[in-house]
Amino acid sequence: MNLSDIARGRRIVASAAALGLLVTVATSDPLLAQNPSSGAIPRSVTAPAEQLGKAFAAVAAHVKPAVVSVYSEKMVSPQQPEFPFPFGEEPFGRQAPQPKSPGPRGERKVPQRGMGSGMILDKQGHILTNYHVVGEVDEIKVQLADRRSFEARIIGADPKTDVAVIQITGKLPDDLPTVELGDSDALEDGNVVMAVGAPFGLTQTVTTGIISAKGRSDVGIAAYEDFLQTDAPINPGNSGGPLVNMRGEVIGMNSAIATGGGPFGGSGQFAGVGFAIPSNMIKSMLPTLVKGGQIIRGMLGIIIQDLTKELAEQFRLPNTEGALVSQVNKDSPAAKADVKVGDVVVRFDGKKVRDTRQLRNLVAATAPGTSVKLDVIRDGKEQTLTATIGKMPTEPLVAAEEPVKPGDRLAALGLSVQTLTPELAQQLDLQGEKGVIISGVEEGSPAADADLRPGDVIVEAERKPVSNVAELRNAVGKAKNRVLLLVKRQGGSLYVVVTLR
Repeated sequence: MNLSDIARGRRIVASAAALGLLVTVATSDPLLAQNPSSGAIPRSVTAPAEQLGKAFAAVAAHVKPAVVSVYSEKMVSPQQPEFPFPFGEEPFGRQAPQPKSPGPRGERKVPQRGMGSGMILDKQGHILTNYHVVGEVDEIKVQLADRRSFEARIIGADPKTDVAVIQITGKLPDDLPTVELGDSDALEDGNVVMAVGAPFGLTQTVTTGIISAKGRSDVGIAAYEDFLQTDAPINPGNSGGPLVNMRGEVIGMNSAIATGGGPFGGSGQFAGVGFAIPSNMIKSMLPTLVKGGQIIRGMLGIIIQDLTKELAEQFRLPNTEGALVSQVNKDSPAAKADVKVGDVVVRFDGKKVRDTRQLRNLVAATAPGTSVKLDVIRDGKEQTLTATIGKMPTEPLVAAEEPVKPGDRLAALGLSVQTLTPELAQQLDLQGEKGVIISGVEEGSPAADADLRPGDVIVEAERKPVSNVAELRNAVGKAKNRVLLLVKRQGGSLYVVVTLR
């Protein structure tokens, strides 16, 4: 035997010894040594997972009966853009548009259908959902978990937060299940949550995840944002459905997703980031919305901007937290409280202000007439001011449009208009102006051909001042083939000739 054979033998023995050691180690654990085919994995190993599964099942069984699917339909002209579906995508199983009866000028009308979710609030048939699911549609139907279907109508809505309350019409069933709204402020990042809804039309779907973040106010989806962020999978059709905690309480309403192309971009499918409106924000509005009232928001009368590193240095600030005041409106609550341009608001009524969106939300959520403390930094020094919150002007274009009768000359122009009230003029920074504001222009209409635009203010018709819709309708009715309008647009004035058909 030569040296190479001896070395090879030693290697074989060493390998066998190592293999034996591995076998010994592998078989030293009695659980792992069991024959996989001899039976189920011991309960001592799987018990934690089974308990979690039982918890998920209990929460799902508790919540699902009160979650409904919401179907909506709107008749539109074929050339018009489709009205938005939940999350900006078409629902699963959408039917092909079918021509309906001709419109006012012989145009065909086709149905555009959308689908979302909702949750039953009470035995009176009030259902909470997103405004973008049911806003500006012609028909609403809801389907309960047991597949019973009912007609519904909008009772109250707040487009600025994307919240709406609808109600079942006709005879109410006496066995309506309901949800319970929980405390969203008690949530912590990492808490386990469950989403229920109808993604892609697949009703009564349950998904789970965690709270990824709170206080997301820079998403750009709604005017007033304070979203919960979750990684619980939600998709088109989940809009308006509940996000619940592990006690089965609704702590948010699923409203939007971020996709690979950014919010509302990309494929329109879930990419790990979803947003829900916190239950506490919703609870503060529900008493008003259920009664069909309008949400009244607070106002300070200032224009604010976020701080950059450069601005913080210029204003001798330690960081970029707070809201920089760039304008104080005359005779506003802020002016009366001695707020100055250049002040940085760092606390509102004891609550720390991170940025402009948070301050805007805090002010809006405060009832008009409430006295609050404003902590501001002025010239490098902090001081406290007291302000009485004012009332924000009423929303201009929500349920305020003045109807036009089919067949009159104003309707033939293809315009949607409303009288420019003093409150509306103030909100649109048109103080002192009188006239009629254009809120919509029908595509292909004489108004569109004349390049009239939403936001234009008509101040004269046929060389005579008009201060309300009735005066404009009267002037247009007397015109022959054309009507001469004087329009205010972006601080300037121009004459527009509209040819009547």
